[in-house]
Amino acid sequence: MASDEIKTTPTSEGSDKKLTSHDITMLGIRSSLLQAAFSYERMQAGGWAWAQVPVWKKIFGKDKKGLSEAMTDNMEFINTSPPLVSILMGLLTSMEEKHVSRQTIRGLKNGLFGPMAGIGDAIYWFTLMPIVGGIAASFAAKGNPLGPILYFLVYVGVFLCRIPFAHLGYNLGTKAIDVIQENSEIIARVATIMGLTVIGALISSYVSLSLKVKIGTVALQKDFLDKVFPNILPLAFTFFLFWLLKKKKVSPIVLIAVVFVLCIVCSFFGIM
Repeated sequence: MASDEIKTTPTSEGSDKKLTSHDITMLGIRSSLLQAAFSYERMQAGGWAWAQVPVWKKIFGKDKKGLSEAMTDNMEFINTSPPLVSILMGLLTSMEEKHVSRQTIRGLKNGLFGPMAGIGDAIYWFTLMPIVGGIAASFAAKGNPLGPILYFLVYVGVFLCRIPFAHLGYNLGTKAIDVIQENSEIIARVATIMGLTVIGALISSYVSLSLKVKIGTVALQKDFLDKVFPNILPLAFTFFLFWLLKKKKVSPIVLIAVVFVLCIVCSFFGIM
């Protein structure tokens, strides 16, 4: 498909390179404010887009349409690991600089942010920080000031890692352009499938719905629904909200309000 192909301007080697090492360093620093504009509709999209605005301005220059498209695409939902996000920013920035097609960039972003969230959470919040916190707490419990100092230094180190990670992602992206150009359609499709898989996993993990209704001595949820089709209610409710969002163009804010009201009403009457 022509829309999936990477589009680059045939210029001499290196002539399309507009970003400097300082630009990528600042990208890594700005990525630390990823969650400064957090919302339950688009999660980290505001901070994600804000961090990249300076590099987009240098890449697109007077191309207002290209800048607008980049900003619009990057205000879509994203929720990933803050310590590792600069890798993804660097990677996609290199793609923007090479004028890769918007569909490929969007597919890579949607396909990678979920797995990266899992890797980052497992490394930092479930392994590194609990271990460091335990060691620091043992020092602090004995009145040793090394405890809070150690924890603070490690946290600062995690913060500073965003800078080399941004350079790593950018350099990897630059070197991978030829490979992506040859396999752009496959990569975009795989990234899209991966993104949908991650979203499906998030739904099964976060959406919980259970009926407390009984018909005689039979518990409708436990004795009937769970045996016929476990988790059918969360699945059906998710698809219902998706239908309202996609087909009926209902605002996400309205859907959030409706869910809150339904939860309160159903809980009050003992339905769920």
